[in-house]
Amino acid sequence: MSGRRYFLDTNAIVQLLSGNPSILELLSDAEYIATSIICEIEFFSFTDLTEEDRVLFEKFTRKVEIIDLRSVDTDTKEQIYRLRSAKKLKLPDAVIVATASVNECILLTADKKLLNVPDINVLSYKVR
Repeated sequence: MSGRRYFLDTNAIVQLLSGNPSILELLSDAEYIATSIICEIEFFSFTDLTEEDRVLFEKFTRKVEIIDLRSVDTDTKEQIYRLRSAKKLKLPDAVIVATASVNECILLTADKKLLNVPDINVLSYKVR
């Protein structure tokens, strides 16, 4: 593998789409970029979303993998259960962390609570 596998949280997607140079630099060596269906739902739920934002996000989704949660994803579900009970994560955060972990990706986030979850490969960036 020449590049890295990244999984973007919603806040990282927003920063990427706004041109944050820190994220652009981090992703420059990416072999694979993914996000969760949860992040897609969160993004499209923003109250002040413009048509330009929608178009930009749709372009983004054509270039990355959007990973959903299926009933057959037992490894992911088991990890979600553990994260919810042991780390007291909100359900969306537990889904995002578990999905990134099971797919062997570096979770890119600015969420301080997620940065402190042990045993996951997580990376922060400079927020602008």
